[in-house]
Amino acid sequence: MEKEECFIKFQPNNFRLKPTTVWSFPDRGSWATHSGKYRGNWSPYVPRNLILRYSKPGDWLLDQFMGGGTTLVEAKLLNRNAVGVDINPQSVSISETNLKFQCETKSKIFAKNGDATNLHFIKDGHIDFICTHPPYANIIKYSNGIEGDISLLCVDEFLEKMNKVAEESFRVLKKGKMCAVMIGDVRRYGKVLPLGFRMMECFLSAGFTNKEIIIKEQHNCRSTEYWRNQNNSFLLLAHEYIFVFQK
Repeated sequence: MEKEECFIKFQPNNFRLKPTTVWSFPDRGSWATHSGKYRGNWSPYVPRNLILRYSKPGDWLLDQFMGGGTTLVEAKLLNRNAVGVDINPQSVSISETNLKFQCETKSKIFAKNGDATNLHFIKDGHIDFICTHPPYANIIKYSNGIEGDISLLCVDEFLEKMNKVAEESFRVLKKGKMCAVMIGDVRRYGKVLPLGFRMMECFLSAGFTNKEIIIKEQHNCRSTEYWRNQNNSFLLLAHEYIFVFQK
């Protein structure tokens, strides 16, 4: 009876791995402690698909932009070990709260206050899979001035930092393993800035190769209705990219 109750509570219904490079999740997912309260966090369906496809039970996962801890919750549910890192101490506190549930796995999960550009506390080649969702430059500001917070930076400064994030990702990941990063484009003065592909180049320059480029349809964006009502002469951005790199 306990096993059945745990399954109902902590797993999505009728889940199947996505078989193509186009993903869409109209229902963002609300099992376990998942919710949309942390602004800009990704649907748990995304890390669940990635974790199941690119790692195995007992592996060590890294999310260096953990936000509200979505990746860490999925790692715990799926019997993976994980390290979550975020520059904002409030994110660490929220993640630790979201991880306070009991399930049958024996995962080791750590939420740490730190800088994604300097993962000195992780040894070379220690991580089996990276699964992360960085901010989209300064589209959403996640702090009021925390040093090292890349969500406060303009696009060019953001990309300079992402070069260092990519280098650290390459260093800590085991050879042959995967690094999945979700990011979207941005618009400035009516013009599209291809932030996704510019960030992709950061990871390629660090030594990664492209395994997959996944297009994720965007749902439930808070600003959609505002821009739809402005009668603008440009299309609303309704997709994000999930780049899967290999070391």
